[in-house]
Amino acid sequence: MSNVERATILFRDGFNCSQAVFSALAPGLGLDQETALRVAGPFGGGTARMGQICGAASGALMALGLEYSQTRAEDKEAKERTYALAREFLERFKARNGAICCRDLLGYDVGIPEQLQIVKEKGLFDSLCPRLVVAAVEIVEQLL
Repeated sequence: MSNVERATILFRDGFNCSQAVFSALAPGLGLDQETALRVAGPFGGGTARMGQICGAASGALMALGLEYSQTRAEDKEAKERTYALAREFLERFKARNGAICCRDLLGYDVGIPEQLQIVKEKGLFDSLCPRLVVAAVEIVEQLL
């Protein structure tokens, strides 16, 4: 099963967008799925439903960090490489989807209960968010 398929199934099964993306990719990067699900949990809905950076994008950035981030303070090269890859990911994600912030992608602020209800009524979590999960996985796989 591909990472895209795995992420899509995880999202469909009820995990948030960040969890779906990161936990689909993490095992291939040496981190078990359960730990990945726990780490990515707070980042759904644009980080705790605050409408900030899309959770799918956050999950992808976590995967880039897991693979490339510095593990020693003096490893400035790894730090710069990670930032460059993260920027490249975000630029590609925005080019493909029009934005990187959850509230801009959905057109509503999921942190406001009335707007969250509209998103649910319009089925955006079922129609738009799976496409964002797929986009995040496809783009980050190109960079890993």
